[in-house]
Amino acid sequence: MANVTSYGAASMVTGSCHLLEIRGVKILIDCGMIQGESWKSNYEPFGFEPASIDYLILTHAHNDHIGRVPKLVKEGFRGEIIATEATLDIAYIMLLDSAALLEEEYQTQLKKALRRGEESSVREPLYTKEHVEMVFARKMRRVAYEQTIALAPFLKITLHNAGHIMGSAYVSVAYEEDDVRKSVIFSGDLGSKNRLLLNTLTPASYVQTLYLESTYGDREHRCLEESILEFKEAITQTLDEGGCVVIPSFALERTQEILWLLHQMHQEGSLRNCRVFLDSPLAIEATKIYRKYPAQLNQPVGLHVSLGDDPFSFPELVLTPKKKDSIEINDVQKRAIIIAGSGMCTGGRVLHHLKQRIWNPKNAVIFVGFQVQGTLGREIIDHEPFVRIYGEDIKVRAKIHTINGFSAHADRADMSAWIAPMEGLRTIYLIHGEIDKMELFKTYLRERTQAKIHIVKPRETIYI
Repeated sequence: MANVTSYGAASMVTGSCHLLEIRGVKILIDCGMIQGESWKSNYEPFGFEPASIDYLILTHAHNDHIGRVPKLVKEGFRGEIIATEATLDIAYIMLLDSAALLEEEYQTQLKKALRRGEESSVREPLYTKEHVEMVFARKMRRVAYEQTIALAPFLKITLHNAGHIMGSAYVSVAYEEDDVRKSVIFSGDLGSKNRLLLNTLTPASYVQTLYLESTYGDREHRCLEESILEFKEAITQTLDEGGCVVIPSFALERTQEILWLLHQMHQEGSLRNCRVFLDSPLAIEATKIYRKYPAQLNQPVGLHVSLGDDPFSFPELVLTPKKKDSIEINDVQKRAIIIAGSGMCTGGRVLHHLKQRIWNPKNAVIFVGFQVQGTLGREIIDHEPFVRIYGEDIKVRAKIHTINGFSAHADRADMSAWIAPMEGLRTIYLIHGEIDKMELFKTYLRERTQAKIHIVKPRETIYI
């Protein structure tokens, strides 16, 4: 009987990794990095034999869905990788960046250990850039939306637009068991109905079993228009008071949305005598990929592209790909906007900018993305009076803005509306969420669907 075992993103938000077994065929849906307080578990064995996996399907290129793929290959996976073309393009730059961070952290910890005479205690990096190259040197299948492919005579899959980030997809699996036709959908991450850049989530008409993300299952997002207004007002107020704005931003999707909004602010005349620094080599590369796939952009943004206007550029924008360019931003004391990674402040250049500016009440920090428990970003939005950055305790005096309306995730109303027209739905398995939010979402869904609802436990095997 077909079964699914969840080796990540079960009763937690990150580390998405679900093993589907159907009549001897083993399909891994995502292989993501575990983030936050449980990050050390990335080094633990997968719980399955990588060499036994026939196919790896990637729903999208966020690190919590692809971040352990090089480890999978390193440990013996030789199967075929399947994803949309945009997802594979983005995954390449995301994984190279991840490897660089892992190697940098390894070198830092090794230097400290050498001074203590404890170098044997330092673990090798989870993987290196060479392992990433190994991933992309192998056989891959680039699949278009709505293209159905057969993995076996009794097994077909289709990727549908999930509306989450560029290239994102949910996976529909149709199979036969004992001459009975069955189906299961893995949602990956779903996008909200109001998106700044992308086309919206594709409806699903029929499915029996649904593995559903629940990151925002406890709430409904603020109105997008209100969030845009708040974002622009926070920037304008800070600039008018002679301060600087730091925006910790995910290099993928969120940065491009911010650039589009700042493009609008330029057109409105709100960025005069201001400099906008995109201080993220990864975001710079990701933005190039967004330009590569204009057909995935929604009508308003696509119209600008068709007219020859770059929606992700404007005169005030300064790209700082090199480290020396990033350091020079420290000399700018007023009327600057600094967009830097990482989005949860777990590393990257944003840490230097926060250390330089979060103590100054003239400045502002604007969060426009989810902050996992155990991250510096979560500490800041939880109003910790001091934060520790590079070994130094720093007083938080800057204005802190948390604007949730930009979320690339569907909220509970979006997900409920997506589920409502599904025919044949028997069971919903909740994954990819914090347990308290999943419990609230379970209660919410019980009032709106006849399907059974179950919260998946870590490494739980479910027969479907």
